[in-house]
Amino acid sequence: MNIVNRLTIRHLKENKKRTSVTIVGVIISVAMITAVATLSLSFMDLLQREHIKNEGEWHVLYKGVNDEQLSAVEADEQTEKVILSEDLGYAELDNSRNQNKPYLFVRAFNSSGFDQFPVELSEGRFPEASDEIVLSDHIADNAQVYYEIGDELTIDVGERQLTNEESSEAIGQSYSLRKTDQGLEEELIKTAEESYTITGFIERPTWEPVWAPGYTVLTAMDEETIDGNNRVDAYVVMDKVTRSVYDDAQQLADDNHIALFEFNNELLRYYGVTNSDGLVQRLYYISGLIIAVIIVGSVALIYNAFAISVSERSRHLGMLASVGATRRQKMNSVLFEGAVIGLISLPVGMLAGLLGIGTTFWFINSLLESALDLTEGLRVVVTPMLILISAVISLVTIFISAYLPARKASKISAIEAIRQTADVKLTKKKVKTPKIVRKLFGIEAEVALKNLKRNKRRYQITVFSLVISIVLFLSVSFFTSSLERSVALSQQGVTYDIEVYINESNRDIEEQLTASITSFPEVTESNTMQWLSAHSLVTEENLGEMTEEWAEEDPSMLYDGKFPYNADVYSLDDEALAEYAAEVGADPAVLHNETVPAGILVDMVSYYDYESEVYVESQVIKKETGNSITLSHFDWGTGEPTEETDVTIAALTDQLPMGANSGHETGLILFVSEDVFNSWLDTYAPGGPQTEVYLRSSDPLKTEEDINDMNSAHLSVYNLYRHRQQEEQMMTIISVFIYGFIVLITAISIANIFNTISTSLSLRKREFAMLKSVGMAPGAFTKMMNFESLFYGIKALLYGIPISIAVMYMMHHILMDAVRYSFSLPWLELLYVIIAVFVIVSASMMYAMSKIKKENIIDSLKQENI
Repeated sequence: MNIVNRLTIRHLKENKKRTSVTIVGVIISVAMITAVATLSLSFMDLLQREHIKNEGEWHVLYKGVNDEQLSAVEADEQTEKVILSEDLGYAELDNSRNQNKPYLFVRAFNSSGFDQFPVELSEGRFPEASDEIVLSDHIADNAQVYYEIGDELTIDVGERQLTNEESSEAIGQSYSLRKTDQGLEEELIKTAEESYTITGFIERPTWEPVWAPGYTVLTAMDEETIDGNNRVDAYVVMDKVTRSVYDDAQQLADDNHIALFEFNNELLRYYGVTNSDGLVQRLYYISGLIIAVIIVGSVALIYNAFAISVSERSRHLGMLASVGATRRQKMNSVLFEGAVIGLISLPVGMLAGLLGIGTTFWFINSLLESALDLTEGLRVVVTPMLILISAVISLVTIFISAYLPARKASKISAIEAIRQTADVKLTKKKVKTPKIVRKLFGIEAEVALKNLKRNKRRYQITVFSLVISIVLFLSVSFFTSSLERSVALSQQGVTYDIEVYINESNRDIEEQLTASITSFPEVTESNTMQWLSAHSLVTEENLGEMTEEWAEEDPSMLYDGKFPYNADVYSLDDEALAEYAAEVGADPAVLHNETVPAGILVDMVSYYDYESEVYVESQVIKKETGNSITLSHFDWGTGEPTEETDVTIAALTDQLPMGANSGHETGLILFVSEDVFNSWLDTYAPGGPQTEVYLRSSDPLKTEEDINDMNSAHLSVYNLYRHRQQEEQMMTIISVFIYGFIVLITAISIANIFNTISTSLSLRKREFAMLKSVGMAPGAFTKMMNFESLFYGIKALLYGIPISIAVMYMMHHILMDAVRYSFSLPWLELLYVIIAVFVIVSASMMYAMSKIKKENIIDSLKQENI
């Protein structure tokens, strides 16, 4: 070790306080980078395990393969495991109490199927031969048909086929029982008689649709029967999940003439693999932007420590130069200091990051289990690549942070360093202050401003720290709100658990069914709506954003200068309408006027654009409250509107009552009273309206069973609870960690500002002692420091807020590829930032001043270092 490096280590040891502060800063930065990288892997791991637990583990499905094709799939080098499945068909379940579920659905698995798919054995054992079977507990619970282990079950297995269509294609579990008032619209075509011995019972599979007409029963597959005629489905678990899975599967299917295959896109997405190049690109952009924000914040944190170190060590470096140290040696001295600090901080920081994220998981997992009902918990996932990436990013961050001050140190001449004039420039022009400063704030403010101008480098470091903190907080909070808004757009209108369609023209029976459905004890809230369909011709000046573009591109879409819209008209009962009117600011009395009909019009809609594969929020029509729209029938044969009715707009809104789904760019949604709605039935719905009941329930699955137990052919039940629950769980988990990240960023930023300001003020002890020695009173000194705090805050906001807005707009521009909505500033977060900046700066100043006030003036004037 050369003499310069030995002196550097000695200097670090003698200045233990500053060295400790720098090491802590680097540890925090490394810990944050490691924690974020670990969090990403651990979160993806949770999603993978949760999906596998609920849906099973497979990556590619090859449908209807014969024995030769199966051999090729098994021999493929990418294949780790193959699960074979065959849907043998349906059989009638005698004495079933559930008329909507009259069948057994028989599926065969090979031995891997029982391991890879989420099949929970509640009693007995799994079948080991093709003449053994396990039954679902749901048969006893729901159909009230009872069997025992060891019973013999003989059934006629066949296919379901629709009776009112020419196609003879069989229908499966995804299709509910087809029936009308006149009876079933399907029949069971029996193909074979099968006899099984019951070996056990399983819990109702999570992959069985709630509307499925058959209770799942499972048997073992006889693989010897697979040939050119008897085909099976092959679910493949890949050896390594990479982006090439799509090309490899396509190539395998082409080479072996496999006509049908599909991917488990949801699970693959949790591995970071998707066949949507646009989505991958957006993920890379967003990830890169967030990582860049983290690195910039880390560089700022560490850079400040090294910059202050160089400023403090300027005399020491000048002395080295005076005895022959070259520019390269001075630069290497600072870089060596960074290497020493990095060598200590890197392992400690990485360990701290892992321990911190592990502790966070320990607390979070209880929340996930109790509040979100997740079966899996978060665990710390560490891979060699993660350690390597974290180490490289941290080393690059430390190098950049040390390199810039090192270059500055190398350029300091011996005379400048010893006299310490590098940071202080005493020219009249540089220290000139506006006269208005003294008039408004007094001579103390003028002295403060001159000091800041004299020590420009130091105050710039403090302002830079504040700016970085502002950008970090606003960027992450904006990303969080954008993510929440994106999910909200994709889920808009799905605010209920169960949707029930009532197909009954008799009003009395319909009301009885509605009353029965809404009276179940688990139902906490309900909303009954009827709707009819109409049309409306909208003039060019009133067209929405998208339709206006279409009309300009293709004027032939217009009819006499008007654009044809669809119009869905909903009725709400008096109580629901009154609540909805109060929410959107409409007068209920106006809505009940049949002579001059009025309604609440939805003018902003969100929908999924399948062509561009994005969610879009768009203004559907440009109208004002009090204007009117014209409803009509539109005869597409003659091209003429008929039966026109003018409707006054009582209110415009983007809010929807429970159950109402957001429309699309050419669809109007109108809510009216029952009286007005009934007066239009003969005109717009001579066959009767469609009635829908939307329910929120404390136990949606039990409510669904209760409705099915009504055994009414007039009801069709759709349970959206499961899907919505998964989406809400994911959003909650993401929000927890992103808000946790905001807290971490905020804490680090505050620590950074405290460190920068307090250390900067500590370096100015001699300056403050000099001011006090020439007669500055404590009150004047406090006033001077208050002005500095104000100056720091205003300066930081003037730079930080515009930069933050630019970063937020970049994020919005990237997200616009996936979700389209207008850019808006987060005003509340901006207010928080403005308040926080002044609070933090003031607190930092007060903390530093409390220490400075205790210093003796003589000792401070003699002091060379901290």
